[in-house]
Amino acid sequence: MDNLRAASSEQRAASSEQRAASSEQRTVLLAVRSAGALHRLLDVLPVFEGDARIATRVTLVPGSAFDVDALAALERTGARTVSWEEACGATHDLVLTASPKGALPVLSGPRVVMPHGAGFNKSVSGEGSPLLPSGLDPCFLLADSEPWAALHALAHGEQLTRLAEYCPPAAARATVVGDPTLDRLLGSTGHRESYRAVLGTGERRLIVLTSTWGPESLLARRPELPAELVGQLPHDAYQVALVLHPNAYSRTGSFDLTRHLAPALSAGLVLPGPYEEWASLLVAADAVVTDHGSTALYAAALGRPVIGAYEGGSELIPGTAMAQLLSAVPRLGKAGELDQVLRAAEALDSRQFAEAAFALPGQALARLRRELYRLLELPPPDVPAAPQPLPRPGCTPDRPSAFAVRAEVSGTRIAVARFPPDTQEEVHHLAAEHPEAGQRRIQSASVLWRRARPASPEPHSSTWTAGGWTARVLDEAPGCRTAAAILTPERCLVRSRSAGLLSVRIEACRTAGRVVRTDPAGVVSAVHAWLRATPHWTPPVSLVCDFGPVSVTVELAPAERTDLGYEL
Repeated sequence: MDNLRAASSEQRAASSEQRAASSEQRTVLLAVRSAGALHRLLDVLPVFEGDARIATRVTLVPGSAFDVDALAALERTGARTVSWEEACGATHDLVLTASPKGALPVLSGPRVVMPHGAGFNKSVSGEGSPLLPSGLDPCFLLADSEPWAALHALAHGEQLTRLAEYCPPAAARATVVGDPTLDRLLGSTGHRESYRAVLGTGERRLIVLTSTWGPESLLARRPELPAELVGQLPHDAYQVALVLHPNAYSRTGSFDLTRHLAPALSAGLVLPGPYEEWASLLVAADAVVTDHGSTALYAAALGRPVIGAYEGGSELIPGTAMAQLLSAVPRLGKAGELDQVLRAAEALDSRQFAEAAFALPGQALARLRRELYRLLELPPPDVPAAPQPLPRPGCTPDRPSAFAVRAEVSGTRIAVARFPPDTQEEVHHLAAEHPEAGQRRIQSASVLWRRARPASPEPHSSTWTAGGWTARVLDEAPGCRTAAAILTPERCLVRSRSAGLLSVRIEACRTAGRVVRTDPAGVVSAVHAWLRATPHWTPPVSLVCDFGPVSVTVELAPAERTDLGYEL
């Protein structure tokens, strides 16, 4: 009998625990209208990490012109989605949104509005109140003259002041928490070198162009600028990237965007994805060229030099943090002025302008957790909420297969600048990778090179030796003066019509505890130019080759047997 009473007592206790656990279960609904809004909310979700009491659902708010990409972005997250009709018919413990537009008041539960970007800097014509951004506009913040949101989470006190001016009832429910996206950026600065390594940046300066969406964006006003910068900046001194607003992907489509940008992409332009990758690029960047999109304020908060490229218009709201930034930073007119403008930008500390857009750095998730769990009527988890480091970029740029090369020879020193083949810059010769560059450029090139590939894993294989391939190339390409097999980052075999077979050794630049290497294909062009300018010489000889910020020592000697027989 005692055993039966004990078992019954244990069952009652277990049932009580289950009821208590059930009473603590909560459902959080993410209501999104665009891919950009979804991305903002994903940066907030770490406040719930480790909490099995929270179930997250996502719904697409109808009525946006950018809902197609929002659907695709939702699928990539793997989140549980519900239809808008189902969302409207259910009861939610919390509703999170990053845009106040749409029929959000019909959703049940306390509603929280997060900022859509870095402050409220732009107005969009044709919707809401003139000259007001949607995040401050009573047209979107009130329903039946009452605020429909339980909380407006803002990034800076200045935003609260403006909200109180334009919509006092909403401001009464607002608080400053900081910016979760900024905190991810700041928390990822220690990964800068790994981001640059994935991008293949090396010692080059990474220049990031940022374009918002709409008729006043950089890409709409100056669509030629990315290709101009890639075409005029030496490849071994600069790397160029283009960060686009998610709405630009939605409006144009990735297929057409890559088609429009194809010449610049093939010349090495980096095009990161609209979620997370753009932020990794800002961390990796050396400078940012921007229109009036708020991405530039994140760059300024990181201390990156900022260069303006906004052509003006009606969208930028005077007096905002973005307007102040653009009025103070140097402006890029022609692409060829970048060197001069960059020096001016580097002399200006851009972080002072970000201070007007972001408060409480590093505190956003902790403050948001406190506010959101208050609305959920739950005690927050004991484990602190921490921003997730940004992942390494997956947008590995195309490696150019052909260059127009300018080589200036002064004794045994050669300064090399490489550009895309269709550049308008003054150049010395065309160099191309065989066979990747294509038949037309291979036939026109004075220098052809091939990189050694890993050995085939198949039991039957056939491959060229370095000596055999270089001889074959000179036989088949009468316009080629120099053929080179790139064996390793520090070894090449060069066959010159005038100088014969040479082994080339490239000494890596070692400075301040770092090892810096340059592209061996550039060294081949330097050797080619030096041989043309120096018809009479006696091996061995030591050359110094300058590639942008990197100088390497190169040793020329008669070809070694091991290089001739190296399998490509």
